[in-house]
Amino acid sequence: MSFRVRLSSALAVIALTLPAAASAEGKLALYNWGDYINPEILDRFGKEFGVKVTLDTYASNEEMLAKIQAGATGYDIVFPSVHMHDILAKLGLLEKTDANRMPGFANIDPAALRAKSDPKGEYCLPYAWGTVGIFYNKKKIPQLKSWKDFFDYAAKNPKKVAMLDDMRETLGVGLILNGKSVNSRDPKEVKSAQEMILKHKANIGAFTYEVVPLVQSGDLHAAHYFVGAMMYVLEKPDTLAYVIPEEGATMYQEDICVLKSAPNKANALKFLQFMMRPEISVLNTIQQKNGSVNIKALDLLPPEIKSNTNINPPPAVRAKLQIFEDLGKDLKTYDRAWTKVKTN
Repeated sequence: MSFRVRLSSALAVIALTLPAAASAEGKLALYNWGDYINPEILDRFGKEFGVKVTLDTYASNEEMLAKIQAGATGYDIVFPSVHMHDILAKLGLLEKTDANRMPGFANIDPAALRAKSDPKGEYCLPYAWGTVGIFYNKKKIPQLKSWKDFFDYAAKNPKKVAMLDDMRETLGVGLILNGKSVNSRDPKEVKSAQEMILKHKANIGAFTYEVVPLVQSGDLHAAHYFVGAMMYVLEKPDTLAYVIPEEGATMYQEDICVLKSAPNKANALKFLQFMMRPEISVLNTIQQKNGSVNIKALDLLPPEIKSNTNINPPPAVRAKLQIFEDLGKDLKTYDRAWTKVKTN
C-alpha cells in the first residue's frame, strides 16, 4: 500500500532460495511488502539463530492472500494489514502463537492490538504503523495544511497533483472530507465520496504510487502518499515536506502472522520474540520513518525521528486518524464506486 510497493524489487535480491524450498530445519521464509523490513534485522536473526532467512515480496494484501489461497507453500510468516489479519483469521489460515505470553510482549503498545479477530494478541504480533497524507515540493507549494488546500491548489494548477491508485485510500479521502467513516457501509455515503473525487478528477494528474521522483523533481507539486516519504523529507527539508491533513487521514498498521501451513513454526516463533526486542524494533523505525508499536523502542529513536510530529503525531492528531476494517460483502459498494472514478 505504498512506498513499500515502489521498492519491492530492491529487496528481492535478499531471497536466496524459493520459499517453497524452505522446509528443512534452520530455515525461515518471510512473505512481506517490498522494502518493509530492514535487511539488517534479517541478517542479525539469521546469524544469531543459525537460520537461513528468505524473503519474497508482494505489492498488496490481496496479492498475498490470492497466492496463499492458490496453494503457495513454504511461507512461514506474512505481514498483513489489520483488516487482512482479520480476513486471514476468518479463513482459518493463521497459527495460534500465544505471542501475548512471550516475555517481550510487555514492550508492545496495547493500543496496537487492533485486529477484531485477535484482541489479545494470541495469534499475531503488531508490527508497524503509519499515516497516509500529502507529500509535496516546498519550492512549488510553500505550505499545505489540509485536503482542502490540496484540492484548491489542484484547481489552480491542473495535473500537478496525484492521488494513490488505491480504491479505499482515495475514496477514503472523500469520506473524510464529507465527515464520514472510511469504513462506511452506507451506499449513499460511498457514492458522495465517489462524486467528490470525480469532481476533482480533471485536475488530478494521475492515480499512482510512483510519485516520489516526480515530487522530488517538481514535475508533480504534491501527492497523496505515505509517511515513508519522510525518509526523503529528512534528507532535503528545504525542498520537501509531508503533512497529515487537518481534516484527518487514514493510517495503516501491519501485523506479523505465522501461517497455519508454516513448515518452520519453531523458527517463526523465535522471530516473533526477536521482533519484540526494542533494539531490533528500532532498526525498522529508523529505516522506515514510520510509527513504532514497541513502547521501549521509542526511547532508542534518534531525536529527529522521535520528536517529529509527522512520524509520531500527538494525541490530538492521532484522534483524527482512521484505519480500514474488513467490510466483507459491503466492499462491493466500494468496487462499484472506484470503477466509476477510474472509468468516467
